[in-house]
Amino acid sequence: MSGSRQRCASCGHELSETDPQLRCPACQGLLEIHHARPTLSGAALRARFDERRSVSRGALASGVWRFREAVLPTAADAVVTYPEGNPPLLDGPAVARWTGLSQLLLKHEGHNPTGSFKDRGMTVAVTQARRVGAPALACASTGNTGAALAAYASLAGLPALVMVPRGQVALGKLAQTLAYGARTLLVRGNFDECLELAEQARAKLGLYLVNSINPFRIEGQKTIVLELLQQLNWSPPEWIVLPAGNLGNTAAFGKALGEARAWGLITRMPRLAAVQAAGAAPFAASFREGFARRHRVDPHTAATAINIGNPASYERAVRAIRETNGVVTAVSDEEIFEAKAVVDAAGVGCEPASAASVAGVRQLLHSGVIDPGQLVVAVLTGHLLKDPDSVTRYHQAADPRPPGANPPVEIGPTLSDVERELRACGAV
Repeated sequence: MSGSRQRCASCGHELSETDPQLRCPACQGLLEIHHARPTLSGAALRARFDERRSVSRGALASGVWRFREAVLPTAADAVVTYPEGNPPLLDGPAVARWTGLSQLLLKHEGHNPTGSFKDRGMTVAVTQARRVGAPALACASTGNTGAALAAYASLAGLPALVMVPRGQVALGKLAQTLAYGARTLLVRGNFDECLELAEQARAKLGLYLVNSINPFRIEGQKTIVLELLQQLNWSPPEWIVLPAGNLGNTAAFGKALGEARAWGLITRMPRLAAVQAAGAAPFAASFREGFARRHRVDPHTAATAINIGNPASYERAVRAIRETNGVVTAVSDEEIFEAKAVVDAAGVGCEPASAASVAGVRQLLHSGVIDPGQLVVAVLTGHLLKDPDSVTRYHQAADPRPPGANPPVEIGPTLSDVERELRACGAV
């Protein structure tokens, strides 16, 4: 590998790998990382990645840095890692039946160290921050990014500012951000306003921003796809379905698939399906118009992790959908929470935004876009305990009781009461 470059996705202007700017100095467009082609490709590169699955300590034990040739080849001595990655690819027969599929696999990114996929991008972004001598880190967040930044900044010994929309962040995520030591700013505004403020702080105060506009975040998030392909012995599924908010993952998945095919890791390209909440669906609106124009909305969804009205990675995500012959759809909050109840009851569990992928699978199958016999991988982006309040609200709602609700039952301290409830659940 001879090196990597940063290149503007809009005008093609190039910067060195270690230039700390996060936007193109010529046009303010978003940057992308372009790696030189690895010296190994095809079966030889697959074998190198597969050999590293047995590593148990150090950077190569990470499900991100195991793929370092595709992530950041020159960062070996500076890596900030837990390690992250390596979550399971789960077979979900009960969830598959609910969607109508014969088989559905669940890539559960909630098993990462801070409970979400954001750890994958954060290990690379914070590693790069340390390489370029960043004095302090910052992000805007709906919760998971802030939790991940707080943890990785602590590992790196760097101060961090996390800007979150006041009253719009799940308690579990806010608790993590506080506990890991980040300076947490409750902004009177929505996520899009937090991101605008964070960008101003980057430009005027010299903070190193680690939101998904940071191209090194995308490099880490690519490894979700590389790892699931590896877990399938490099035989791609027909579909990869994911929740879509700020569109960093959509962009990352498209980039991963393009590179995997170009480097001979796979011979067939899966299709991407990006799923938004109906109350925060500007990307889906643009898709319906053939991406003729970019939409912005005032977002309103209880799936707070994707409650975003002006996605920062829009252009990169458009390219990902086009290059994979993908689709974009939107599902209601009711559909999201019903899907979540099904995932949770299967013993898997996920936060609300994660369940958008499963709700999207069901919708796309019923509309004839996905065939019942196709192999589909749905990505779950966050852990159940990220948003425990949403769980208790759903299961204790009474009028009307939602599908799959499992309300607690108050009983007296008597064996007969226990026996009654045992009979009610069909155990005797």
